[in-house]
Amino acid sequence: MADFSERIKELRLENGMTQTDVGNIIGVKRHSVYTYEQGLNYPEVRNLIILADYFKVSLDYLVGRTDNPEVNR
Repeated sequence: MADFSERIKELRLENGMTQTDVGNIIGVKRHSVYTYEQGLNYPEVRNLIILADYFKVSLDYLVGRTDNPEVNR
């Protein structure tokens, strides 16, 4: 199962986005997204929620707790 750093990079690339694009969605600089993808840092909870909503995946999928991207609402 992928962890958050792998998952965020995978979602970013699948959607043809740059690190700057992802940073703009959550209001952080490109370097912050780089540190997320390297597993050196993690976004705040509110930014995790924004990313999960943007990519239309569950929080559990985004953080690597499941391989099922379905949002359970």
